[in-house]
Amino acid sequence: MDWTTHHVFNQFPELYDYDPLATDPALCEALARTGAGWARPALNGYAARLGRTETYMLAEQANRHLPELRRFDSRGRRIDALEFHPGWHALMALYRGQGLVSQPFREARAGRWAAWAAGFYLHGQVEQGTLCPATMTQAAIPLLQKEPALWAQLQERLYSDAYDARDLPVQDKASIWLGMGMTEKQGGSDVRANTTVATAVGAGGRGGEYLLRGHKWFFSAPQCDAHLVTARVQEGGPFACFYVPRWRPDGSRNAVRVQRLKDKLGNRSNASGEVEFEDAWGVLMGEEGRGIPTIIEMAGYTRLNCVAGSAAILRQATVQAIAYARQRHAFGKALAEQPLMRAVLADLALESEASLVLLMRLAEAFEREGDGDPAQRAWKRAMTPAAKFWVCKRAVELTGEAMEVFGGNGYVEDGVMARLFREAPVNSIWEGSGNVMCLDVLRALAREPGAARALLAELQPAAQGEPRIAAALQGLQALLAASADELEALGRVLAQRLVLVAQACLLRAHAPACVADAFIATRLGDGGAGRVAGAIDTRGMDVDAILARAFPA
Repeated sequence: MDWTTHHVFNQFPELYDYDPLATDPALCEALARTGAGWARPALNGYAARLGRTETYMLAEQANRHLPELRRFDSRGRRIDALEFHPGWHALMALYRGQGLVSQPFREARAGRWAAWAAGFYLHGQVEQGTLCPATMTQAAIPLLQKEPALWAQLQERLYSDAYDARDLPVQDKASIWLGMGMTEKQGGSDVRANTTVATAVGAGGRGGEYLLRGHKWFFSAPQCDAHLVTARVQEGGPFACFYVPRWRPDGSRNAVRVQRLKDKLGNRSNASGEVEFEDAWGVLMGEEGRGIPTIIEMAGYTRLNCVAGSAAILRQATVQAIAYARQRHAFGKALAEQPLMRAVLADLALESEASLVLLMRLAEAFEREGDGDPAQRAWKRAMTPAAKFWVCKRAVELTGEAMEVFGGNGYVEDGVMARLFREAPVNSIWEGSGNVMCLDVLRALAREPGAARALLAELQPAAQGEPRIAAALQGLQALLAASADELEALGRVLAQRLVLVAQACLLRAHAPACVADAFIATRLGDGGAGRVAGAIDTRGMDVDAILARAFPA
């Protein structure tokens, strides 16, 4: 007797085996626009590898089989070794082999930052945890370049595209990874509340040796070969930044004791730990008293990566939702043909492209900051924290919306959607939470009064013939004229409006009219932002064209 109770039909897995670059016209256009066309051959090959089923399976395995801490070897020696699933190592090797860790700094060609952003964005659509050590390593490079002695030791290993997973002293490795240690229990984002103390060995001073005693509550990627760490010089003294390796120069293990690994909501493939410094050996970077500005410079780069990571999550959620809705049928037709579902999918598509166009403009600003153009500096200093605030927040909301497209299937751990949902909040929290980002926007604008003028002047041409953008720019100018006390309370309002106006202007300049007009109508029109995804008036929108651009059928 056949005991089969049903036949499986009208069920479809998440999207695999596709090309995430060839199916993304907005990204292809951005690479051409920013002068990064030279990077297309390498990115084409990378995208083809990333889109394969086996790469998605590596991501699934790396997030299912979590890193483990082994504190002691078989004879009781303290080793604090971290063990990762082979899927983690395969993905790390894939990213490192693409040259993306150091590309913006070792490459001289125009478009290098856009090329990097594209590679990061593509990788982040498949797996995000592996991007954490890559982000911090990249962000450490410009700081280390200012320290000639350290840079001479580390340059070759930081620029290497070879993946070396061995836990050995830096001098014995082909390539290295760097992490960051700022947060302590009592302070969180308030780094000035930190109590870790560094004591000079000998004369001390820039490039001198110090011993660190204290703790870090979040020590990002404790498996890294070295970390940049903030500490006070002597009890109650000024802050400084230190290079602290896992191994001392003499080949002995450094006294950085991993207490435990964090059991995180998302980003589970990557290790985050709590550590104690028991007179850990380190080298002073920069000057005593400049520790926080030094580490904040590093954070300026990592925040750009947070924008890129959240844009990648938005892109993957949008593509998965559209692909699934085109196949799944309910009430007599495909979900993608249902008017209300089409509104949701169109809204996701608009948000995704707006995040991408903003990311690529920020990448251009990072590349061109040295041009002497105040607008480039304003984009980097003021718009980056604003973008991190807004894009990361939108990723949290809209991954939940995309997951809902799959119904109950989206809520189980067997596929991509649940991981995207759990992954989304981390970029909003790490490297400064939402309020910290808004305060940084205010500080940047107050410190450089010309920054706001430069930004608004660049955005102004997009207002020609578009009254809604013109009105939004006028409202932004009026808001910026408020007193400092008023603006602090309105920090989130300012950051949100700044990003939405910038996205509208960028889309009007670079996207098809169907996308730009729909974004302007739904974000700057009567409905405004902050409403439920899909609560948009699609009358007058070319929804078919918007969805076809987001992901060609």
